[in-house]
Amino acid sequence: MAEFEALVLHETADKPEVRFEWLSDEALPPGDVTVRVTHSTLNYKDGMILNGLGRLVRSYPHVPGVDFAGIVEASDHADFAPGDAVVLTGWRVGENRWGGYAERARVPGDWLVPVPPGLDPARAMAIGTAGLTAMLAVMTLERHGLTNEAEGPVLVTGAAGGLGGIAVMLLARLGYSVAALTGRPETEDYLRRLGAAEIVPRAELAEPTKRPLETERWAGAVDAVGGPVLARLLGQLRYRASVAACGNAGGVELPANVLPFLLRGVNLLGIDSVLCPLAERREAWRRLALSLPLDSLDAMTTKVGLRELPALADSILAGGVQGRVVVEIAPGVGGGAGA
Repeated sequence: MAEFEALVLHETADKPEVRFEWLSDEALPPGDVTVRVTHSTLNYKDGMILNGLGRLVRSYPHVPGVDFAGIVEASDHADFAPGDAVVLTGWRVGENRWGGYAERARVPGDWLVPVPPGLDPARAMAIGTAGLTAMLAVMTLERHGLTNEAEGPVLVTGAAGGLGGIAVMLLARLGYSVAALTGRPETEDYLRRLGAAEIVPRAELAEPTKRPLETERWAGAVDAVGGPVLARLLGQLRYRASVAACGNAGGVELPANVLPFLLRGVNLLGIDSVLCPLAERREAWRRLALSLPLDSLDAMTTKVGLRELPALADSILAGGVQGRVVVEIAPGVGGGAGA
């Protein structure tokens, strides 16, 4: 019986206790595909889980990690065979079910997506849940009429984070003019390298206003913040423009009113990458492999080891992590170290 190392959370009266343990395949949950995990990531939600915030985990002991990529080791699923490179995001992995912070995972094959041509497991995790969500946001905005001939820039909030940074890169590569909202002025050069044409200080949208409608500024928006920032930008969208909302780091309350919807016909579009239909998920990964500039993706990626995660969890919650953090679980397996 194979043994593997895992980061395991144990319930306590305060934040979960983190232990690094050796487990056997017998401990894995049921599923028809077993994956040798080569890479995972550190997302904002992972930081919450490692700190016991939000009651995202209900059952302990628990292996967190809300996404992973790796190589199939055993399969009873018709679509996957040993040696296939696969990626998993969503399905409440790392929350309701053991996730990617272990050298092995077992899941239903219907949850997996083949790593598309042009990517390997390391770069698939540099994209990860954040990049998939960013691509779904762009696809949704386009379905609702956004084109790169639209008047005005597309705003990306939380632009210095992983989701926001990939959204900036995607939109710029697809020919859109991009405005990047950030509360960290030291990231301006970084955001311009990703493709932002304009840097907007977060303070411009963070303060509430009594005016339900303001000057029309944005042809559309990808919002990774929520809260007052989302409410404020709704009143600044151009006529019949849309915002793809995919984050709530700024809070779940929306202190807005109906006038942007009634008088300007704006659209508030929720993006959920957890239960995204498989066909749309595969199309998003296909477009990511074709659209993302891989040199820029590599430049915004930091690689860490599994044992570095506890120290980084507090930092990502405090906004101290820039770009994407890839966790190298077993990077030498199946060529997963990156091209």
